[in-house]
Amino acid sequence: MFTQRHSHSHAGSHDEASLAEASSSAAWWAQWDPNTVTIWDDTVPTSWKKCALDGVYFGGSEYQGSLNARISSIFVILFVSTSFTLLPVIFTKVKGIKVPKACYLFARYFGTGVIIATAFIHLMEHSYMSIGSNSCVGSSGRWADYSWCSGIVLTTVFVVFLVDLLSEVYIERKFGISCSHGDLVEGAISDNNPRLKENDAETGSPVISNKDDVSYDVVSGVNSEIAVKPFESQIGAFLVMEFGIIFHSVMIGLELGTTGEEFSILYPVIVFHQSFEGLGIGARLISIAFPEGKKWWPYALCILYGATTPIAIAIGLGVRMSYNAHSFKMSIISGVLDAIAAGILIYTGLVELLARDFMFDPNRTKNLKKLTFMIICTFSGAGLMALLGRWA
Repeated sequence: MFTQRHSHSHAGSHDEASLAEASSSAAWWAQWDPNTVTIWDDTVPTSWKKCALDGVYFGGSEYQGSLNARISSIFVILFVSTSFTLLPVIFTKVKGIKVPKACYLFARYFGTGVIIATAFIHLMEHSYMSIGSNSCVGSSGRWADYSWCSGIVLTTVFVVFLVDLLSEVYIERKFGISCSHGDLVEGAISDNNPRLKENDAETGSPVISNKDDVSYDVVSGVNSEIAVKPFESQIGAFLVMEFGIIFHSVMIGLELGTTGEEFSILYPVIVFHQSFEGLGIGARLISIAFPEGKKWWPYALCILYGATTPIAIAIGLGVRMSYNAHSFKMSIISGVLDAIAAGILIYTGLVELLARDFMFDPNRTKNLKKLTFMIICTFSGAGLMALLGRWA
C-alpha cells in the first residue's frame, strides 16, 4: 500500500472522471491496484487515494471473533441501559419509595451534561469522520464542494426550532394555554416522596403539583397559579430528543457487533455510555405529567431506548462477515444520521435543557447551594461523556 502524501493537482478533473466511470461500473475504483499506485501518481484521483488508504475501497468486514462476548453484550447492555433509564421513573411513580431529593437533581442535571456532550463529542465528531472534508466521502465528487456535515447540523437545528415554535404557537392559539418554562420535576418528586416535602419546607423552594398545575410555597402556605408546558408540548420535545439519541444507539450497536480488535475496549465504554445516557432520559421523563390512559408511556419509552442498541448489536452479528462499516454508502448513511442526531441534541440540550433549567428559571437565585450543585452535576455529566469520547 502506498504511503500517504497527497498531491492536490488535477483533483477536480479526476474526481469528475471517476464519477463518470462510476455510473457505468459499480466497482470503477477496482481499475487501480493499491499495491502499485504511488502517492505521487497524478493519473489517479486524489480522492481514490484517500479512500484506498481509509479502507473504503478494497476493504471489508473487520470482524475478528469474540462471538460469545458479543452475544453477552446484547443482554448486558439491554439490562444495564434499561435499568438506568427506568430507575428515576420507578422511584417517582411507585408509592412508598423514598429517595433524597439530591439524587433526583443529580440524575436530572448529570443527564443534561451527558446529552450535550453526546451531541458535540460523539455525534458531531463521528459525522465529520464519515463525511467531513478529511474523509473519503468528503473528498469525493459533490461531497467535496461544501461542508455538508455542518450544513446538515445547522439545518436540523432550525428545523427542530421551527417545529418547537410552531407547535407552541398552535397550542397557545387553539387552546389558550401559555407554554412557559415552568417545570414539573419538583411535583413529580414530591408527590410520591413525603420526605422531600419536608426538605422543601426547610429550603423554602416551591413544590409543583402535577395534578392541578399549582405551586405551593410551604413557608408562606400560599397557592399560586403557574403556567407550564402542556403535555403535548412536553412529550413532543422529549420524543425529538429520544429520536436523536436512538439514531446514535443504532450506529454504535452495529459497530459493537461488527468491529475488530477494538471490541474489548468498546464493549465496557458503550456499557457506561448507554447507562449514563439512559439516566438522563429517565430523569427527563419524570418532569412530564402524563395524563390518565398514558401512564404506561414512560415505561415503554424507557424500554424502547434500552432495547435499541441490543437489537442493533444482534443485527450487526447477523451480517458480521459481510458488513463493511467504512464502505462509501455506509459512511454516507452513518455520517448523515449522526449529523441529524447531533443537530437535534444540540438544540434540545442547549435550549430545552440548559437554557430552560438555568437561564429561564426565575427561582434560580433563591437557593445558591442548589444552583451550585446543579451546575456541578451538569459539568460532571458533560466531562465524563467527553472522556468516553476518547474510545467511542
